[in-house]
Amino acid sequence: MKSTYFWYPVALFGFLIGLYPLIYLLVDMTSNGLLAGKGHLKDQLSYVTIFYVHIYGGGIALLVGWTQFKGSWRRKYLSTHRMFGKIYLISVLFFSAPAGLIIAYFADGSIPSQFGFSFMAILWWFTSYKAYQQIRAGNIENHKDWMTRSYALCFAAVTLRIYLPLFLGGFGWEYIPAYQAIAWLCWVPNLIFAEWLIDRRVVLV
Repeated sequence: MKSTYFWYPVALFGFLIGLYPLIYLLVDMTSNGLLAGKGHLKDQLSYVTIFYVHIYGGGIALLVGWTQFKGSWRRKYLSTHRMFGKIYLISVLFFSAPAGLIIAYFADGSIPSQFGFSFMAILWWFTSYKAYQQIRAGNIENHKDWMTRSYALCFAAVTLRIYLPLFLGGFGWEYIPAYQAIAWLCWVPNLIFAEWLIDRRVVLV
């Protein structure tokens, strides 16, 4: 089954949120962005370095990942598809996912948030590695399935930024309980949706 309805919003939000980390290069975000509420941590070079490794690696993964699901592009530009795939896997496996696991320990909301983001980072690394294993073994369909799962987890960067203002402004939740819930909601429904796509063999485009 083919559906373009899913691919276009994925491409749009993947591109826009993938560019988001560039703001940190242009503007001092220590009082406005994700570092704003980190207190003394934003003054610690080790934490800030790992934070930047996470967001820049994730931004690159978001930027190149959505292109991998357009079948006509894969067939026409196979070498580019392979190059972007390598960039995606390197960004996730060596940078963003490991760094994400570390900064998950410092997540707002204590244990519920820490566990949510930690599980996500572990699963993101695992699904990406499985995608690499499968393509190395020549199992193209299995590779597609694991890449679908991996990018669904990568897309948590998008859904988190949708849910947070929705919960705070729309539903009127306090920040900490909202963040604790979103630490799970930003990726679990994404993964369930990925399994639905895989089970029904939906081709995004």
